[in-house]
Amino acid sequence: MFEYIRDSFQELKNNVNWPSWSAGYNLTVLVALFSIIFSLVIWGVDTVFAGFVETYFNWIK
Repeated sequence: MFEYIRDSFQELKNNVNWPSWSAGYNLTVLVALFSIIFSLVIWGVDTVFAGFVETYFNWIK
């Protein structure tokens, strides 16, 4: 078990190509912005759909 963990750290240290700090920062900002925009779109679609459902149920009363 300890050998596996040690080998895993060696793999991460020697064989993984890590992005530069600036590239990592830029990618993090991109993911955060995309997440915010996507959540706002989902909220908007949900609000419109809820309005349609409410209108429908008020219409069939």
